Amino acid sequence: MRPGLAIAWIWGVWLVSWMIAAAWADRSAKRAGLRQELGYLLVQGVGIFVVVLSGQRRWRFDPQLWDVGVAGGWAMAALVLAGIVFTWWARLALGKLWSGHVARKEGHRIVDTGPYALTRHPIYTGVLFSIFATVAAIGRLEALIGAAIVTLGLWMKARLEERFLRAELGAAAYDEYARRTPMLVPFLR
Repeated sequence: MRPGLAIAWIWGVWLVSWMIAAAWADRSAKRAGLRQELGYLLVQGVGIFVVVLSGQRRWRFDPQLWDVGVAGGWAMAALVLAGIVFTWWARLALGKLWSGHVARKEGHRIVDTGPYALTRHPIYTGVLFSIFATVAAIGRLEALIGAAIVTLGLWMKARLEERFLRAELGAAAYDEYARRTPMLVPFLR
């Protein structure tokens, strides 16, 4: 198996397991709504599309900027897996409070333990870590552009979530959590 194929498998297994695990979550008591979420959904979709196409030979538009080689490819696959494991740690820490949408669950509270003590959005942190490791393995400008677009989309979603949760759970409690915990990059304030 080649490293690129291993990376594709890691992403595929994550995506399928993530969708299956959606059954664990409780129903939402309140959602932000599609009109509010549409912006980040479109941006993320474009970014993911660009990254995926950049990894396909027939759709490559620019020359390869760097080549990490086979050993580097396997190192990037290991980093992709590490990011995916981090997303699962965060998802398990949320338990039934997880939602694929910006939402509040019954009994919702601020989770500030485990990966949520490191960053307010550790699922996004893990996804971004894995995407940039994937981009490093691809070595193309359009992959880097796609990752930047995905980053923008996840940042937009994180900002929407924070406004929503601040209003739903109370500004004082959420602001205190935000003061002590970085948004996306652990240890960076």
